[in-house]
Amino acid sequence: MKYSSVNRGFPAGNPIANLFVIIVGALAIGASIVLGFFAFVIVGSIVLIMAAVIGLRVWWFKRQLRSQMSRRNEKNSTATGGVIEGEYRVVADDREDR
Repeated sequence: MKYSSVNRGFPAGNPIANLFVIIVGALAIGASIVLGFFAFVIVGSIVLIMAAVIGLRVWWFKRQLRSQMSRRNEKNSTATGGVIEGEYRVVADDREDR
């Protein structure tokens, strides 16, 4: 297969039309780059704001949970004197084997 260099280049034979195609193409590429940059900045900002909100919410929840647990532990330790009460049953006694 032979490729000829006669048909390569711009489809129009008019140099003014070729210049117009180059200018419009350059403007389209430039606009795409600018719009892509701003879209990236906007999406990145939204992601950072959402991450900050979620991080703050998790921190606040952990803080509340720690506060409740410390209050519950203080209440239990003062009410029972620090002793944990419960029932148990001996399953096997090793002392009988001796």
